[in-house]
Amino acid sequence: MPTATADPKRRALGKGLESLLPQRPAAPAPLPPLPVVESTGKPLEIPLNQIERNPFQTRSHFDEAKLAELAQSIAASGVVQPIVVRALSGGRYQLITGERRWLASKKANKTTIPSIVRQVSDEQTLEMTIVENLQRADLNPIEQARAYQRLSSDFKMTQEQMALRTGKERASVANFLRLLRLPESVQQKVESGDLTFGHARTLLALDSPEAIITAAQKVMALSLSVRQTESYVQGLINPEAKEKKESKVNAQPEDPNVREAQDRLRRSLGLKVRIEDKKGKGRVIIEYSGLEDFDAILSALGGQ
Repeated sequence: MPTATADPKRRALGKGLESLLPQRPAAPAPLPPLPVVESTGKPLEIPLNQIERNPFQTRSHFDEAKLAELAQSIAASGVVQPIVVRALSGGRYQLITGERRWLASKKANKTTIPSIVRQVSDEQTLEMTIVENLQRADLNPIEQARAYQRLSSDFKMTQEQMALRTGKERASVANFLRLLRLPESVQQKVESGDLTFGHARTLLALDSPEAIITAAQKVMALSLSVRQTESYVQGLINPEAKEKKESKVNAQPEDPNVREAQDRLRRSLGLKVRIEDKKGKGRVIIEYSGLEDFDAILSALGGQ
């Protein structure tokens, strides 16, 4: 049989169609992929200038003295516990946990820091940062309260879930969250350490921001302890009970002999004296308002 040969006319026709139809544009070159770093759990020495601060960090204060101590330790012995980072594009990294070690290493003029690389999302980074901070002991109460608030608002966690993730009691989580009900000016005093967690929790019993601010100012001015603050706040909430208690405290002893002894001590010392007697047993309470009064008491008792 004759061998089939291509028809030159058909070749020309095909060539003409190709010239009439628009050609498809060439596919664009694929973008370079983001860096993929295997999470082996083994620390790598990463240059400090390639690591960026964690934008999800909930800590707002770092003790400069303690940071300087850590820098001296790192200068002498190196970083004992690696920091945790995640890879970014362009050969850079972002902190997840270990910001104090990162800052202290800079102060110690280190060029690299041992780091463990994790492949995590923004959400996972935020959660890891918050939980790691809450498991530390040096966060101030307001920082802890804000961290719990972020877990609640950003991850819709219940107080039970937050307690489970951080290893805290649920009641403790609730108490910290309540601190955010304090007026901003009082929160700042708690954050700076002028008021303790116990003071702040006690002040929350008052029913208005104005009352809380006024009470906080008096607590700081008089350097009241937490127990004294509790008594003061209860007196504000229930003044009738306070007056009744004070009248009971100032009441004269029933036994005339005890009452006479109490009056004699008052005249002798020139101070408030109260004798609480129950069937021959009790206590003598002497109140003084300054060092001169205290010296007078010591002299009367034969002290130096």
